[in-house]
Amino acid sequence: MTDVAYFTKEGLENLKQELYYLKGEGRKKISAAIAEARDKGDLSENAEYDAAKEAQGHHEAKISKLTNTYANARLIDESKLDTSKVLALSIVKIKNTNNGATMTYQLVAENEADVKTGKISIKSPIAKGLLGKKVGDNIEIVVPAGAMIFEILEISR
Repeated sequence: MTDVAYFTKEGLENLKQELYYLKGEGRKKISAAIAEARDKGDLSENAEYDAAKEAQGHHEAKISKLTNTYANARLIDESKLDTSKVLALSIVKIKNTNNGATMTYQLVAENEADVKTGKISIKSPIAKGLLGKKVGDNIEIVVPAGAMIFEILEISR
């Protein structure tokens, strides 16, 4: 059974573009590499050919995974979402009660996650701990560094 993934408009468009590239230009590059390796002679002892065929397998597996994700993707209309509690696509400002540091994260689908831009996967420990909580709540979340307590300062879209 496959999981439904919720995307922003931008994230869904990026997924669509990546699939388009992999199915078109990506496959052409892999085919060219296989053809070039095949032209070098005996395939039974051709490491370059084996590597190209392995790369093709990885490429096709990625296409399959992304096609499945795209088929189960749902676009969320952010304007209709409740901001009184943390949900998928919420932008949450939290404070680490131990050291007073504040952080702002948007909870997004795994494919859209990018910590550098403040987007964390809905399946990450912090996101799981925040889901359903409200402004002012203190939550203990177990992260790889140990248990941490966060206070929710703000929720927006």
